[in-house]
Amino acid sequence: MNCYCGSQQTFKQCCELIIKGINIAETPEQLMRSRYSAYKAKNSQYIYDTYVETTRKAQSLDEISQWAQQTEWLKLTVLTSENITINQFKTDTNTALPTVHFQALYFDKQHFCLMEEKSRFNIENNQWRYLDGDIIHHHSLPTPKRNAPCLCLSGKKFKQCCALLT
Repeated sequence: MNCYCGSQQTFKQCCELIIKGINIAETPEQLMRSRYSAYKAKNSQYIYDTYVETTRKAQSLDEISQWAQQTEWLKLTVLTSENITINQFKTDTNTALPTVHFQALYFDKQHFCLMEEKSRFNIENNQWRYLDGDIIHHHSLPTPKRNAPCLCLSGKKFKQCCALLT
């Protein structure tokens, strides 16, 4: 099975190594993908730990955990990403924080939703951390007809895929 983040590697070869702390995220995109996978794997502690400290103070581990438990993440699509490494960012004279622009499809409380966000990242303790993001779109999607292609683009009919969540 491919990693939840959409890479062509398995979860054990990809995001799980970052979530478990075996590897660090070298780029903001790797961190964002690992955070998405942590939501999918319902690992709220990792999500909490990967906020920058100032943002983390405004978060609640319990609320993150509740959101992770009630939400079924279905598909991640990275639209654009600034793949700058930690060392490159440290030596860059550009003061703009790197961003990752993505869409995430999820199911929550009997609704399919699509969220599009442009996230900002910064370095803290020599690791990438999620600072914040601007939500561009966030809306419910109509439930497809049973024989329509699935929203998650799995190639299956809706009734054989995400309809099983309803």
